[in-house]
Amino acid sequence: MKRLTWLGLFVVLSMVLAACSTAAEPTATPVPEPVEAPTEAPMAEANSIVDIAVEDGRFSTLVAAVQAAGLVETLSGEGQFTVFAPTDDAFAALPEGTVESLLEDPEGALSDILLYHVAEGAVPAATVVTLDSVTTVQGEPVSIKIVDGGVVLNDSAKVIITDIEASNGIIHVIDAVILPPSMAEAASEDAMAEDEMMDAKSIAEIAVEDGRFTTLVAALDAAGLVETLAGEGEFTVFAPTDDAFAALPEGTVDSLLADPNGALTDVLLYHVAEGVVPAETVVTLESAITIQGEPVSIQVVDGDVVLNDSAKVIITDIEASNGVIHVIDAVILPPSMVAEAESEEMMASTKSIAEIAVEDGRFTTLVAALEAAGLVETLSGEGEFTVFAPVDEAFAALPEGTVEALLQDPDGALTNVLLYHVVSGTVKAEDVVGLEAAPTLQGQNITIAVDGDGQVFLNGTVKVIITDIVASNGVVHVIDAVLLPAS
Repeated sequence: MKRLTWLGLFVVLSMVLAACSTAAEPTATPVPEPVEAPTEAPMAEANSIVDIAVEDGRFSTLVAAVQAAGLVETLSGEGQFTVFAPTDDAFAALPEGTVESLLEDPEGALSDILLYHVAEGAVPAATVVTLDSVTTVQGEPVSIKIVDGGVVLNDSAKVIITDIEASNGIIHVIDAVILPPSMAEAASEDAMAEDEMMDAKSIAEIAVEDGRFTTLVAALDAAGLVETLAGEGEFTVFAPTDDAFAALPEGTVDSLLADPNGALTDVLLYHVAEGVVPAETVVTLESAITIQGEPVSIQVVDGDVVLNDSAKVIITDIEASNGVIHVIDAVILPPSMVAEAESEEMMASTKSIAEIAVEDGRFTTLVAALEAAGLVETLSGEGEFTVFAPVDEAFAALPEGTVEALLQDPDGALTNVLLYHVVSGTVKAEDVVGLEAAPTLQGQNITIAVDGDGQVFLNGTVKVIITDIVASNGVVHVIDAVLLPAS
């Protein structure tokens, strides 16, 4: 029994020792495989300024402009830039046709404008607000102001989004396109000039409203030229005044108006040159080709511009929307028309002074007086005479009874008065104006004076209204009053 007890105790002890032995023996622990130290997560590669503009969607016009100007590579490159980027709405706010016009000049105006929106280096908003201006790649500065807490460029474009970072710089979004100062000034001048042109009246409108060109306007209307001189062409018009037309021989205007598509049109177009020729250019010319096709001669005489040796320019540089007007004091005729008139005059000169007076119709009283005094044969003969011929109205203006009294003394007072209107020899108008007096067949002189307007007066008050009616035996100058000898 005791032996069994020890045996049991031994077994228990053996089991305990075995258990202790098992617990004390270390177990094998798996060794982890070596792991590389973790690295930072890779960053997405930043886009260039151009990439951002393309992907954004608000800068399609800007992108198209950059592509047209060949600046894509520049703004995609490694340089650091600050771009003030106008939105599509900013470009759309430009005057109609501006973008299309710029795209037609990609290497000129378009490139200048685009580079004016770019500055070198990355300039964040925090720095922009400290500046008064920044110089652009285009070369001219952009002014910077803080207005109500916002950044305004050139007093016109507001920065609406800032600090869009790109791989090669930074973008600030603006709400308007900005122009280089030089270009803005030119655009302003062009706009002012265009406004002035819009406000200016056409040549035809000026002539109508002026009041000194009623005959010219009537002639233009009759010839169907009003629309031409109110149109878009550029013209220089030498415009004769009403007095200039009135100085033409009686019946001339009526004769021209009777042939509106022929002689009238030729005369009117002979007063018009193509293009705008200001006075400062006119004085440098010897002639100008007219729309009628023939030239007008130009001379400067005593500081005055004279056309065709006869018409003086009295007012210059009246500007119109479609040209310029220079006012002249006489109607000028195409050389071909003058030659034709001279030919007709030569034919007319086969008639004597007396015959011309009889046929004209304006000298019935003078003809009656010549017949009464027995002078018709004299003024029909071979001698050369210059006659200052009073019209019927001139005799009618004499005191009542004067003509009757003269007719009652045909060989005395009447002959004296008539011969006081006759000068020996042919003295044309161009010679008359160079004289101070001329001796008459009556024996006394008549005085001659030329006023500031080029009008010729005899004895101080009698005006020569028509000159150089050529006859076979001399020349006739028409006067508006009867000349009376001193006695």
